[in-house]
Amino acid sequence: MKGKIKTTPFDPAEHLKTPGEMAVFLSEALETGDTAVIAAALGVVARARGMREIAEKSGLSRESLYKALRQDGNPELATTIKVVQALGMKLMAKAA
Repeated sequence: MKGKIKTTPFDPAEHLKTPGEMAVFLSEALETGDTAVIAAALGVVARARGMREIAEKSGLSRESLYKALRQDGNPELATTIKVVQALGMKLMAKAA
């Protein structure tokens, strides 16, 4: 038997360094139309920016953010908007 390959979990938050990268990541999630993907992506971007900072700017607790912004989370629209604003981003609509 050959040696085992050691793997580590991939965390996209570690690779999102600039506001532009974060915006592209979130935009791609929004394009899917899948609420689970969008919530998870918003959580990744919030972690990349710093969950403590986002909690302070949004007025929400870190615990509630972690709970709402996971793949099986279901954040309310008000929570989503507060987080997006805390990230310094805007949600935009365009014709399909």
